[in-house]
Amino acid sequence: MNELAAGLWRWTARHPEWHPGQWGSEVACFAVDAGDVMLLIDPLIEQPDQLDAIVNKPVAILITIPYHVRSAEALSERYDATIHGHKAVTNRLESAKPFKEIDGELPGGARAYTIGKPRRFEMPIHLPSHKALAFGDAFVTTLEGDLRIWHWRDRLDADRIRWYRERFNPTIQPLLELDLERILVTHGPPILSYGSAALQAAVDAEPWYGGS
Repeated sequence: MNELAAGLWRWTARHPEWHPGQWGSEVACFAVDAGDVMLLIDPLIEQPDQLDAIVNKPVAILITIPYHVRSAEALSERYDATIHGHKAVTNRLESAKPFKEIDGELPGGARAYTIGKPRRFEMPIHLPSHKALAFGDAFVTTLEGDLRIWHWRDRLDADRIRWYRERFNPTIQPLLELDLERILVTHGPPILSYGSAALQAAVDAEPWYGGS
């Protein structure tokens, strides 16, 4: 459990389904003290008692993308927490009872954004308490530490690069207008300063194909 800043923690765990090698073999999870609530973002943890040391208030669990439900249900039971995410998250839950579909503002003043055209199930989450933006899989940091749009399904060609530039990148514009210090990604190390500039640079660069 690494405290990146006051009230912001990161930890990593072995990916339960995907083992591509050096990059991507571990995934990052985050805990955010947002004042009146502790936010757990895409949590994956084998020994939840490790979280007990920092959880001293009500908990809400935020899921950026349905693939990242992970330990959310078990932690929901442990902390009597609600689970917030895209409606497709329910496909990975045994019970929909603790689930709340994202609709407007989230606990702790957080807010989720829609991206993609067609719209993706992934919803990046803005955490104003820490000037941070959390992504599921849309953006990653490479082995060199650069923030990039992640393209993993097949190799990039000119048509695909143009698709990103003309269709996907414009949907990121609302995120570029946020005042960001930190970019929190599941794959790769976080960006801890000049987050807005790093996000703009990632949008301006070509997508990154790797980790497959």
